[in-house]
Amino acid sequence: MTALTPGAELEPVTYAVTRADLVRYAGASGDFNPIHWSDRVATEVGLPGVIAHGMYTLALAGRAVSSWAGGPDRVLELGARFTKPVVVPDDETGVAVTVTGVVKESDQPGVLRVDLTVSVDDSKVLGMARALVRSTDA
Repeated sequence: MTALTPGAELEPVTYAVTRADLVRYAGASGDFNPIHWSDRVATEVGLPGVIAHGMYTLALAGRAVSSWAGGPDRVLELGARFTKPVVVPDDETGVAVTVTGVVKESDQPGVLRVDLTVSVDDSKVLGMARALVRSTDA
């Protein structure tokens, strides 16, 4: 668990996302939209290729926050805007999604805000990403 104190810059976490991950997520979520598995369909609708589910990308951010906070029970709220698609190549390596965070004060006693940056190749893929977590001394 990382010490959550206002001003702390949290250790970056990087997750590899592969097409196999998208298949598993589709099965778990029931979202079988072909833009998440078919290059043909993805490009026909104007995308650069198959893209990760937005909620899967947000879930990766949630996984990082949960780890930093000391468990999922400490995460009170998580949200973001989906601003840029995460293009997933058809290979064994996939794409690297990196999550960083900065701890801020919140207006709620015993609660801290974590401002998140979720990026691929130094380009943000989620906007206004933030979480509220129970402070470690609460």
